[in-house]
Amino acid sequence: MNDISQQDFGLITELIRGHAAQAPTRRALVEGERTLTYGALDALMNRTAAALQRDGVQVGDAIAICASPSIEYAAVFLGALRAGVAVAPLAPSSTPESLLRMAADAQARLFFLDAGVAAALDAAPTPASTPPGPRIALDGSSAGRALHDWLAPEGATPAHAEIRPETPFNIIYSSGTTGEPKGIVQGHGMRWAHVQRGDQFSYGPNTVTVLATPLYSNTTLVMFFPTLAFGGTVVLMPKFDALGYLQLAQAQRATHTMLVPVQYQRIMARPEFDRFDLSSFLFKFSTSAPFSAALKADVLGRWPGGLIEYYGMTEGGGTCILQAHLHPDKLHTVGQPAATSDIRLIDDAGREVAPGEAGEVVGHSPGMMTGYHGQPGKTREAEWFDPAGKRFIRTGDVGRFDEDGFLTLFDRKKDMIISGGFNIYPSDLEAVLRGHPAVAEVAVVGVPSQAWGETPVAFVVGRPGDDITADALLQWFNGRVGKTQRLAALQFIDELPRSAIGKVLKRELRERYAAR
Repeated sequence: MNDISQQDFGLITELIRGHAAQAPTRRALVEGERTLTYGALDALMNRTAAALQRDGVQVGDAIAICASPSIEYAAVFLGALRAGVAVAPLAPSSTPESLLRMAADAQARLFFLDAGVAAALDAAPTPASTPPGPRIALDGSSAGRALHDWLAPEGATPAHAEIRPETPFNIIYSSGTTGEPKGIVQGHGMRWAHVQRGDQFSYGPNTVTVLATPLYSNTTLVMFFPTLAFGGTVVLMPKFDALGYLQLAQAQRATHTMLVPVQYQRIMARPEFDRFDLSSFLFKFSTSAPFSAALKADVLGRWPGGLIEYYGMTEGGGTCILQAHLHPDKLHTVGQPAATSDIRLIDDAGREVAPGEAGEVVGHSPGMMTGYHGQPGKTREAEWFDPAGKRFIRTGDVGRFDEDGFLTLFDRKKDMIISGGFNIYPSDLEAVLRGHPAVAEVAVVGVPSQAWGETPVAFVVGRPGDDITADALLQWFNGRVGKTQRLAALQFIDELPRSAIGKVLKRELRERYAAR
């Protein structure tokens, strides 16, 4: 499979077909006590693709999947890709109304779900309980037509589907909670670029990748597809807990994993961590949320194998990679642009900033979204073109390159606080607060201020057993920062609100403060 890096374009589903022919009994997918071999996976993909074609679903059409991670979920996803059908993987945590808006936006021809999602939909007021297209139950429940009844007969072979790099691969929705859905269309060419990137991180037939994040998340998919493309084994962990993860990784002799920073934090905090045998690990990956330098250092010091941090957007447009084990002096950064990425910084007027200055991060790469599904206006808003007409994707993040070309991020532009005309980066304030021994987690947000326009407030999760008061911690902090950076308020909180992939939901914190 080393020739993957030399191919301009290929299909992940064809690589899986090749593994099935060469090693049909090799494990492809593991979920609990269940295992699916490459031979069985290839056959199930064929039955899925043939059933979609039987139902008139054509190349470029879409289906929606909304369910907990499972072998069936993965097989249907891959089977749809073989038929050239785009998959819209939706978050079960979304409101029923949002789920249906996203499914409708994707123009999903079929809706694959499980009992939990069906119960949520059915509890919603009519017409929220009626998704577009027939329901197919992945888990054998009464959520819809049973998957085994819907599939084409055993031994079915789908007709050849003409798939090009621009053919839609999946539609990833950036938010499933509020507002209008914004579907990010990724083409087969973009996913092929992700597979090619995996060539440098020792993927192969002996790879065992443990995935403890949802299959609707791009965070998960950037490792799910390369693992299978190179003939490895994907171990699905439908519900994450730190101790369970350690037990699973040890038992499966895991070589690769993708975790978000809050998962690393919870794993490293387990008192039994050092008793587990994790010597099989070659690489650990992280993305999606800020990863503190101190936590990276702890992972490097105690967990075997390399540590890779990816920085980028689901929309694509460029990736930075930090090989933390090779650059222990750069743990405060997100690394350097990948070989195929062009990352630049621009000011508010859309001009490139001078070297050493901060600006909004924009990026270009082979792996860029086609656009937002059915929303050309939103697509244009996300684009920036250099004077030569080269297309870049805007990240909304603010950062600065150091003299070695490593990118340090400050904050999301929308999270930057402008107080009395001064720019305040919440990450700077959060870093100071983390220096206090009583602070386990912290998030700083800007709230409206009559005097200053905006002013920073902090939400802190305290360490067990420490009884410092909020007033005392506030005084400690304000004594260590400049006048313009002082907090207006500090609140202790039991837990920071997070998305399924670990991002702190700062909007919820602002709303909580406003409602106090």
